[in-house]
Amino acid sequence: MDVSSIFTIQSQADFDAVALQVYRHQYRHNLVYKEFSDYLKKTPEKITSVQEIPFLPIEFFKSKKVVSSTEKPEILFTSSGTTGTLTSTHYVTDVALYEKSYLKAFTHFYGAIDTYCILALLPSYLERQGSSLIYMADDLIKRSKHPESGFYLDTIELLVQKLRELDESNTKILLIGVSFALLDIVEKYKLDLKNVIIMETGGMKGRRKEMIREELHETLKEGFGVQKIHSEYGMTELLSQAYSKGDGIFEAPAWMDVLIRDPEDALSYQSTGKTGGVNVIDLANLNSCSFIATQDLGKKYDNNTFEILGRFDHSDIRGCNLLVL
Repeated sequence: MDVSSIFTIQSQADFDAVALQVYRHQYRHNLVYKEFSDYLKKTPEKITSVQEIPFLPIEFFKSKKVVSSTEKPEILFTSSGTTGTLTSTHYVTDVALYEKSYLKAFTHFYGAIDTYCILALLPSYLERQGSSLIYMADDLIKRSKHPESGFYLDTIELLVQKLRELDESNTKILLIGVSFALLDIVEKYKLDLKNVIIMETGGMKGRRKEMIREELHETLKEGFGVQKIHSEYGMTELLSQAYSKGDGIFEAPAWMDVLIRDPEDALSYQSTGKTGGVNVIDLANLNSCSFIATQDLGKKYDNNTFEILGRFDHSDIRGCNLLVL
């Protein structure tokens, strides 16, 4: 199908039309997704709306090769996991699609990359291979072309010094960091930053006790001296990200959307403002699967924004017998 149609969506009608095209394409070319769809008796001739499209449980990425292409993968992205747990693998056959997705989304929400100094504090991701977040951050750092842009691992003191110097020189700064590392900073330093966007990528990665978003953001706002904490919502199995510019309310690019499924019935959807499981549509994920049922809990609002509230406990996930396929 025509890839350009994914990135030229202008309306809900455009989105729905392209989503149905992508579904038909992936049904034909993705053996895992076809088998799953057939099991649910959801076939292209029966699907007339986006709400009828089946969403593949994200756990399939841990045990199956979820691809909609015969091309050799250009890169493998893998999820983090604790010792002994299965991790997800995303076989990316066209890394240019990933680059186009995150570059267009970043520019849409934040403007030109080369107007920023980008500082990345992502120790848990840098310490392993195959992180899609590291791939994106590394590319954004290079495209920023700022001499101080870069990764910081165990150099918090140097990072704080750079933040203060750059902030005083009125440089636009984006600090993207994993939650536990950002907390490490504000426990040791009290900052008052004027030109810095603090963007947390979520997760304590086993380094700290998990915190609710409101508590995390209040602690970070006070420590960095900023009015809002931004957030990025993405995952190994996707090629697109949604962004929040504060208060945990996310907005997705035009080729990405979420539906909220009923936690008791995975094939039904919740009404606006009600909590349920997050189903993600990522049309940029053309060569894998664009319709993924995640383990996240969330709400969707009238203006197409959404909120992530937490994760399902494994014992609460319904329909996992489908994983025997």
